[in-house]
Amino acid sequence: MYVKNNLGFKEACLDSFEKEPNAEKRRGLALDVFDPQLFRKNAEIVISRLEKYLSDSSIRGLALTDPSVLMKAAKDMMTEEHEGIASLDEEKLGAIVDLYIKTGIQVHSPGYMGRQFSGVIPLAGVFDLISSIVNQPSSFYEAGQLPNVVERIMADEFNRFIGWERERFVMVTTSGGSLANLTALLAARNDKFPRIWSEGTPALEGQPRPAVAVSVDAHYSICRAAGILGIGEEQIVRLPINREKQICIKKVRPSLEAAAERGMKVFCMVASAGTTSVGAFDPIDELADIAEEKNIWLHIDGAHGASLLVSDKLRHKLKGIEKADSFSWNAHKMMFVPALCTLLFYKNKEKSYGAFRQDASYVFEKDPDVYTEFDSAEKNFECTKRPLIMNLWVLWALYGKALFAEKIEYLCRLTGHAYQILKDEPDFETLHQPEANILCFRYLPSNLREGAFPDFQVAIRNRIREEGKFFISKVDIDGVGALRVVLMNHQIDVDHFRMLLYEIKKTGQELLKGRDSDSLKKEVKNG
Repeated sequence: MYVKNNLGFKEACLDSFEKEPNAEKRRGLALDVFDPQLFRKNAEIVISRLEKYLSDSSIRGLALTDPSVLMKAAKDMMTEEHEGIASLDEEKLGAIVDLYIKTGIQVHSPGYMGRQFSGVIPLAGVFDLISSIVNQPSSFYEAGQLPNVVERIMADEFNRFIGWERERFVMVTTSGGSLANLTALLAARNDKFPRIWSEGTPALEGQPRPAVAVSVDAHYSICRAAGILGIGEEQIVRLPINREKQICIKKVRPSLEAAAERGMKVFCMVASAGTTSVGAFDPIDELADIAEEKNIWLHIDGAHGASLLVSDKLRHKLKGIEKADSFSWNAHKMMFVPALCTLLFYKNKEKSYGAFRQDASYVFEKDPDVYTEFDSAEKNFECTKRPLIMNLWVLWALYGKALFAEKIEYLCRLTGHAYQILKDEPDFETLHQPEANILCFRYLPSNLREGAFPDFQVAIRNRIREEGKFFISKVDIDGVGALRVVLMNHQIDVDHFRMLLYEIKKTGQELLKGRDSDSLKKEVKNG
């Protein structure tokens, strides 16, 4: 009876629809966009262009386009049909793909040396397409069964390099390192101040103020998290760094004690495994001992450098990671998968539930079972979350650890060679010995008077970016601008780096010659 009534309702709806003008045509076009054969045709158009893009080994950086020009180009590609559904224009689809590729950072080119996201292993991109089509949000097992199982498998795989008790730790995926750091700080705060989640800041009346201790060179997401949590940036304890830009272990205890005297209770200390500015690795082992002694949660921001765990040759840089309470790891950086894919690890599984505490009968089960045991929604901020782990797992499953280890080791070794090249160049100043694949330096030609051109390095970087051959970044080191390269592409070799140095020299001299006012001429030495 139900089936019959249901069919009658459907027929009535269709009858009503088809009585409208041009209804049959619109209905056909609406169904066409879901047609599997059309999908194949669209995919072939896209894939052919991506294949051409991946085959292009030319040296190219970033071709910056005037935003107004780009906006006009994008608007011109939009259909003028506003009443009905427009027919697919394959030429226009191809043009949109071309424009998208052309106006982005060329992450697969040897000219790309500027950011910490990498060119992806193409198979990971193919799998990202699968995730987009099958659309299985993975915060709950019932919605994304394989992603949730795979998340557990990869946690165990990575724990081989960490060494935690298998039944006690947990790993969850989340959308980006900033969110992972915020989530870990939430868990730490709620662990040390259990009443604050339900009662808010009034629960702290009469107690020392919550504070977070971080390196002065920590990623800005940590300070942002302190603001979001209501701790306040003034409650951030800045830990001094040494010449290598690592937290200076000798100054940690005095800094924590000085904070206590000012009425602050440091509940979490954040160390970096690969700082964003220079790629420095803080002394995790020693910091963990201090954190345990003072009952402080230790979180490691390993967004960039945690990937070194998969390398037998480089893992030592994270010595002591097994002592941390939590750490974040961006696989979309050094594991060569599409953004975003962030892993958040907790040493104690039970404490991972402390970050968020809600009841929601429409998603959370009061009576857990074998399926809900794999749900991650109670441990991460997202309710609807992409199956982030799938791109990483398929590569690990099919190729194994060595694929990642060899690429990471090559890039770190290449960065070491680049450092030696700079050391032998009289007009260049190296600012640190690289620990991974980030290198910062300055071009200081003999005809540049010290302090005469304070923005010289930034001006070089901007000019090189405008010319579109190389893409590098810049950073302030000790308050002074510097050039920064991040070697993320295995197609780069020492010859490409030497080409970059030639471009830097040429650009620098052009900039100096272009400073033609009388006052600026005095800043440049004769000859």
